[in-house]
Amino acid sequence: MADVELEKVIKVYPNGFTAVHEVTLTVGDGEFVVLVGPSGCGKTTILRMIAGLEDITGGVIKIGEKVVNDLNPKERDIAMVFQNYALYPHMTVAENIGFALKLRKMPKDEIQRKVKEAAHILGLTEWLDRKPAQLSGGQRQRVAMGRAIVREPSVFLMDEPLSNLDAKLRVQMRSEVSRIQRQLGVATVYVTHDQTEAMTMGDRVAVLRDGYLQQYDNPQVLYDNPDNVFVAAFIGSPSMNLYEATLEPGATAVRIGSQTVQLTEQVRIARPALMRYAGRKVVVGLRPEHLPASTNGDGPELKGNVDLVEALGSELLVHFTIDAERVIAEGAHEEDAEDLLKSGEGVARVDPRASIKPGTTATFSVDVERMQFFDPDSDAAIRG
Repeated sequence: MADVELEKVIKVYPNGFTAVHEVTLTVGDGEFVVLVGPSGCGKTTILRMIAGLEDITGGVIKIGEKVVNDLNPKERDIAMVFQNYALYPHMTVAENIGFALKLRKMPKDEIQRKVKEAAHILGLTEWLDRKPAQLSGGQRQRVAMGRAIVREPSVFLMDEPLSNLDAKLRVQMRSEVSRIQRQLGVATVYVTHDQTEAMTMGDRVAVLRDGYLQQYDNPQVLYDNPDNVFVAAFIGSPSMNLYEATLEPGATAVRIGSQTVQLTEQVRIARPALMRYAGRKVVVGLRPEHLPASTNGDGPELKGNVDLVEALGSELLVHFTIDAERVIAEGAHEEDAEDLLKSGEGVARVDPRASIKPGTTATFSVDVERMQFFDPDSDAAIRG
């Protein structure tokens, strides 16, 4: 068993493009760490540098306190699981799982023992004599994991292993992968572009953008206290509502479009740094669940014109519009969703029994103590 350390790791390609900018992070022994971010953010490049499939330009990579910068992949005691499975079609499940051990010239009885142990962990025991073509996508992914497990590596590296599965199976396999990783207790670095996958699987999550590490923390901290506008927009589904706004003198209220939302004394005490922005522009953020439907008219409120109501059984997602400028974090949303984020659009998550209809004006209570504030120039969270 081992941990993984990256110290100011840089990757510059021959054409001068810098894919990774001084990334520093540590993966503890037995920890499940997810690298997440939009396409081209550098997450797969980082994984390949840990594996030794890409040379690093600068910095240090350690596995188990040993510097591995100049070691080839087979000397690093790692095992990789890829998204395309890469199974040998002419071999059985048992032969695929045990192939690496066969190359090591391990005794046959030892190979059989390890293959059976891995198959038991993965629920593949009854499929050991089948060929890959006879398996479902989820079963094939388990075989790929089995091939990594039998090697008993110090570190698992997984590159979007669930991306080829359909949505329902992907959800099922998330819990399977997490269960197996906990059972084995091996440090794991997992790459995905799916923030929901990252949040549900990772002990800690590293959010990347354009090769820079934006924030590295446990999923709940990322959700509750994003360091900047990008993390706020990227983490969470539906995304955080982010608007251009102005703090009133004394930071007693925030003006969002033509509406004024009063801030409580508790907010001013908890966030003294807001006083520096009194009378100035800020970016405010509210999660959809922090905008419940108003029932009694008490406390801070926000009114919006209702465009769409999605009834999900356990909740309503209310899409509304206000006369404020929506802040878009470039790259934080799926490309096909960019056009949907028009000026002023927002989403509220409300009780399913709320009588809210499209074409009406709805009033939402504002949980100002959960409101996020960001500097409009640096995009950094206003803290302290």
